[in-house]
Amino acid sequence: MITIKSKRELQGMQRSGRLLASMFEGLRDVIKPGISTWEIEEFAQDFMKKHGGRLSEQGFEGYKYGTCVSVNDEIAHAIPRKDKILKEGDLVKVDVTCNLDGYETDSCTTYAVGKISEEDQKLMDVTKKAMYMGIDQAVVGNRIGDIGSVIQKYVEDDNGFGDVRELVGHGIQPTIHEDPEVPHFGKAGHGLRLREGMTITVEPMVEAGGDWRIKQTTVSDPNDDWVYYATPDGSKSAQFEHTFAITKDGPKILTLQKPYDGYEKYLPHFDEDED
Repeated sequence: MITIKSKRELQGMQRSGRLLASMFEGLRDVIKPGISTWEIEEFAQDFMKKHGGRLSEQGFEGYKYGTCVSVNDEIAHAIPRKDKILKEGDLVKVDVTCNLDGYETDSCTTYAVGKISEEDQKLMDVTKKAMYMGIDQAVVGNRIGDIGSVIQKYVEDDNGFGDVRELVGHGIQPTIHEDPEVPHFGKAGHGLRLREGMTITVEPMVEAGGDWRIKQTTVSDPNDDWVYYATPDGSKSAQFEHTFAITKDGPKILTLQKPYDGYEKYLPHFDEDED
């Protein structure tokens, strides 16, 4: 069931999203060569406890951790690990859901570890731009297919990368995964019509090798048999994700990080006390 959010709900989600964005901002000083991905989990847990939030992915469908931390060819859903040490040139994707006072938001950022190659920088740039191109299509009266169509064309036709099909965006609130599904591929003018008050995520996952398929991989940990997803050819991948609301004034991103760098048009103003 798709729910249309009230102003009160949007205000609560805005506060949740601001907290989540602040956590991602803090991770910029944490992620560097030599740390383990477990240290990312520890930072996120401590940050949320200190600010009254909760990492709501923990416990969801049996997941044991508060963060998903995926490195290089790991596309999504990899667990934080004490023996997974970041190296210069790595790409690390951190995907987190936040619950603050009952309100959910979801976001993912790809971080460069130290200095990265021009090719990897292009992969990150294309993925991030594809996300914003998709978000720009999320206006009242458009359809779900309008979002996926522009992402697929930009990622695959314009840049020759692979646009993952099997993992998609979604509605959010009151739980972290709600209807509708939001694919990052598709046909313009097709699919569910978008309405004011819907809250969804757009989160393209892009493979450098040009393949759009994924392979399942099991964590090599005797204490955890969790399955995550990786590129079939071993190439690197990137992902960016925002939670946003569809409004009469266009999409308003609830998880926008500072500095806004020209993205101020996406800032929500549901809560007059929010800066």
